[in-house]
Amino acid sequence: MVFQVFLNFLYLGCISFGGPAAHIGYFRRVFVEQKAWLSEQDFAAHLALSQFLPGPSSSQLGFAIGCQRGGALGGVAAFLGFTLPSFLLMLGLAVWQTNLSHGSWQYGLVSGLKLLALVVVADAVWGMARQFCRQPSTIVISIVSGAILLLAMTPLRQFALLLGAALWMAWRAAPVEVAGKIKLSQAAMVCLASFAGLLLLSLVYPNTVFGIFYRAGSFVFGGGHVVLPLLESFIGDGLSKDRFLLGYAAAQAVPGPMFSFSSYLGATLRPETASLGAGLATVAVFLPGFLLVGGFNGLWQQLAQHGRVVAAIAGVNAVAVGMLAAAWVNPVLSNAPHDILSLTLALLGFIGLRSQRLPIYWLIPAFTVYGWLLL
Repeated sequence: MVFQVFLNFLYLGCISFGGPAAHIGYFRRVFVEQKAWLSEQDFAAHLALSQFLPGPSSSQLGFAIGCQRGGALGGVAAFLGFTLPSFLLMLGLAVWQTNLSHGSWQYGLVSGLKLLALVVVADAVWGMARQFCRQPSTIVISIVSGAILLLAMTPLRQFALLLGAALWMAWRAAPVEVAGKIKLSQAAMVCLASFAGLLLLSLVYPNTVFGIFYRAGSFVFGGGHVVLPLLESFIGDGLSKDRFLLGYAAAQAVPGPMFSFSSYLGATLRPETASLGAGLATVAVFLPGFLLVGGFNGLWQQLAQHGRVVAAIAGVNAVAVGMLAAAWVNPVLSNAPHDILSLTLALLGFIGLRSQRLPIYWLIPAFTVYGWLLL
C-alpha cells in the first residue's frame, strides 16, 4: 500500500506543473475521481486544513491524502514521491551553475530567468492581494507591511509584523460562542510538541541549514511565493542575488512543489556537500507543515468556528501580501534587466499570465531563449 502511494505521487511529481492551485486539481482528479481513495468530503476537509495552516498547501494536502491511505508511512511516501523529481532537478541546477560571469551564456540564461521572476512574482502579488485584501483593515495591513519591509527586509521585522497583525485582527474580531472544548489526541500533542521543540532549536541555531529552512517553513502563510522574502532575509549575504533569483525562477519551471527552491538553496549554501545540504534544507522546510497537519488534523472545524482565530489568520495573510510586494521591489525588480525591450517583454508576459492565455510553461522557454540570445 505504501509503495503504491509512492508510485502514484511520483507520477504526479513528474507532471504537476502550474503551482499549488494546479496541484490541487491534479490530486482531486486522480485520488477522488479516478482512484476513489477518498470522498469529496474528505478531500474538502484536507484542503481546508492545508489552507488554514502555514506551509506548502499542495504538499500538505498530498501528505494528508497519503496518511489517510497508508498511515504515517503513507504520508511520508506521498511527500517523497511528489517532491523527488523537483528535488533532483533543483539539485542538478545547483551543481551545474558555476559560471555566471558577464557575457557567458549562463549569465544570459540567468538574466532571462530573473526577468521571468519579475513577471511571476508580480502575478503572485496581484492574485494574493485579490484573495487576501478584500477588507479595509487587510488592505491597510498589507500596505503598511510592504512599506516597512521596503526599508529593511529583516526577519525581526517580518515576525513582528506577522504577530502584530494577528493580534490586532484577533482583538478587533467579535467573539463567537462555540459549544464544547477543543480536545487533542496524544498523537496530535506529540506532533505539536515536536513542531514547537524544533522551532525553538532553529532559533537557538539560526544560521544552520536546518535552522534557516525550518523557520521559513514555519512562517510561510499565503502560498509558496511568500517563501521568497523569508528565505532572502534569512540567507542574507550568504548567496549572491543572481544565484538566489536563478533558483527562484527555476522553481517555476520544474514540476512538483515550489518549495523545492529550498533544495537548490541548500545545495548552493553547502557546495562541498551539495546533496546533504539539499536534503537537509528540503526536509527542514517541509517538516513544520507536516507536523502541523498531524497536530491539527480533525480540529480545524472547531478552530474555524472561532472568529478570533479566523481573523488572526486573515491578518497574517495580509502581511504576507505586503512581504511579497516588498520582495518584488527588492530583490526581484532591482536585480532584473531594466532596458526598454526587457521591461516591455515582462509587461506582455504579465498580461498574458493574468489573462490565462499564456501559461507559465510557455513563458519559461520564451524568457530563457530571450536571455540567452539578447542579454
